[in-house]
Amino acid sequence: MAPVNRRDLSRRERQIMDLIYRLGEATASEIQRNLHDAPSYSAVRSHLRILEEKGQLRHRQEGQRYVFLPTVSRDKARTDALSGLLNTFFEGSREQMVASLIDEKRLSKEELARLAELIESAQKEGR
Repeated sequence: MAPVNRRDLSRRERQIMDLIYRLGEATASEIQRNLHDAPSYSAVRSHLRILEEKGQLRHRQEGQRYVFLPTVSRDKARTDALSGLLNTFFEGSREQMVASLIDEKRLSKEELARLAELIESAQKEGR
């Protein structure tokens, strides 16, 4: 089964996925310990089972416990999420998306300099 779109996950499922991406892998008890306003252990296990059914997670068994891992790499998930944002909010325009980030005036001078370097590098490569 192919993983479902991240937008089709509940708020709690997204929190769990964010946590697993941050940790790399995690057991149900590790997830429960690290979740803000964590539900019961059995509720965490239920969410993990659902995320497996949705194709977001897989697990391996280590002794008596299951260790959960994402089925899609963090880079792929990031790319998919950005594509969703790009298409949903910016009508596919990368220029509008970047302009929105710059217009927010939340970028530091260092971040702006790094973006300028990335743009210059892309221009040199002919992209």
